[in-house]
Amino acid sequence: MTEATIEVTGLRKRFGDTVALDAMTFTVNPGRVTAFIGPNGAGKSTTMRVTLGLDRADEGSALIGGRPYRSLRHPMHDVGALLDAAAVHPARSGRNHLLWQAHSQGLPARRVDEVLAQTGMAGPARRKAGGYSLGMRQRLGIAGALLGDPPVLMLDEPFNGLDPEGIVWMRSFLRALAAEGRAVLVSSHLMSELQDTAAHLVIVGRGRVIADTSVADLIAAASGDRVTVRTTARWDAMTALKNAGGTAAATSADTITVGGLPAERVVAVLGADRVAFSEVSAHRATLEEAYLELTRDVVEFRAATAREAAQ
Repeated sequence: MTEATIEVTGLRKRFGDTVALDAMTFTVNPGRVTAFIGPNGAGKSTTMRVTLGLDRADEGSALIGGRPYRSLRHPMHDVGALLDAAAVHPARSGRNHLLWQAHSQGLPARRVDEVLAQTGMAGPARRKAGGYSLGMRQRLGIAGALLGDPPVLMLDEPFNGLDPEGIVWMRSFLRALAAEGRAVLVSSHLMSELQDTAAHLVIVGRGRVIADTSVADLIAAASGDRVTVRTTARWDAMTALKNAGGTAAATSADTITVGGLPAERVVAVLGADRVAFSEVSAHRATLEEAYLELTRDVVEFRAATAREAAQ
């Protein structure tokens, strides 16, 4: 069995005139969930396909436990992957789908039953996969990734199609897998789920890494010195704070975010102008806010705002 790492170094890949990967470089370490995020066309899927030997890079390397995927003798023992939950024959039962995968790697049938139970799929396992919901196919795909009990996991959009109970399960399940010492790389567009799941982030855009940091550090940097004010007199509060030299932006019907003024000054300004408020606190950015700020200049496809569309 390989050690639990993924090392991507200087990957370059072109498809005709399109640059898919432009010196992509990062490392996924064991013992934590690493989120792999970026806009559509950023290079996430291509990087995962190159790492798994499905595409060849023009330059650079992608190693699993220090070795390229193509050199792994029994790859399911070294890395488990879920790239497409729909990649299952609809006329085959979930259990039989896993049995042929297990047979290809010399794994016993009891291992199939173990991963089915682990992912909550023991009940529907003998039904035809064509009748599965997307959430059930996601669970079956996770079960397949776990067959060889690998130290490295690569999962593309594992939250897609899951109901609320399934999302809660997936969060805790991924964290538990990382706690066992595995390297877990998760690509997803659901920032709220990653904020509660991942410890580390690799954010990419236009084929290269634009941030490689912990979730906590990114959110702290995005939060800055801003202050959140909760008030029923939103416009009066914004006017008073702007007149005092701050910036103010409405974030909901009763909440504004203030920059350029410390919390103590905000309280003093609102008090002096007799503006009622119920809360003044240090602003904590969401992962989605931080992500959008970092990637706003590398988004390939952006819809017009309502104001732009009306012009």
